[in-house]
Amino acid sequence: MDTHPHTGDPNPTDPHPGDTRAPQRTPAGQATPADQATGASGADSDEQELLVDFILSLDGCAAADGWPGWWGLESPEYLQWLEAQPTRVSLMGANTYRLMSAMAQQAETIDISQQERDSFAQMADTEKIVFSATLEERLDWPNSRLIATDAVTAVQDLKRTSSDPLTTVGSISLASSLMQAGLVDRFRIVLFPVLTGRSGLERIWERFADFTLELLEARTFDGGLQLLEYRPTPLAAPPGTAWDR
Repeated sequence: MDTHPHTGDPNPTDPHPGDTRAPQRTPAGQATPADQATGASGADSDEQELLVDFILSLDGCAAADGWPGWWGLESPEYLQWLEAQPTRVSLMGANTYRLMSAMAQQAETIDISQQERDSFAQMADTEKIVFSATLEERLDWPNSRLIATDAVTAVQDLKRTSSDPLTTVGSISLASSLMQAGLVDRFRIVLFPVLTGRSGLERIWERFADFTLELLEARTFDGGLQLLEYRPTPLAAPPGTAWDR
């Protein structure tokens, strides 16, 4: 199952963690036709895959003031696809944890869609790892644990030892650092057909360094939602232009 209504990602707030499962996998871990054709999983065969995953408006915002979960544009086809995705261990920072755990409590009582309510219930059953050297409060959200050491080193170990594949949830700075370290096997965005303009929050591209992206998967869902999935390669610097030589 997948989980992400407009939940948040911090750094300091960034609702819309994004899809948290690899597309078109039938049972968990089985490669898609695209994987087989391209050798798509960048992870070593003895390592778990790490997915970085965001739901965005067309102008690159992970959240917006006054908009509902999924910008109110989730289609039945998209929700069905989310339901079919295998379980992944969710990785997040302290701010995302605080925001999402609070929203999970509120979801039981406030007026939100049934899909959003169900997604929070499903998230409670998912293993969650919170990376923070400063978080002091108890982790009361079920199936959550804290890692206070360096996130890059810890995720390197998790890729070798986890029994399930991994995904970031929100947490733009965490996702950016893992991509820059070369640990991310798949980078997925789902673009919703909306411009958030002045109401937009968390314009995520400003937080990332330079990468080349190899296209692994592209799909259009009913309602105009666009799924794009890439294998990222970090660049030490932009390649330059003829004018620079």
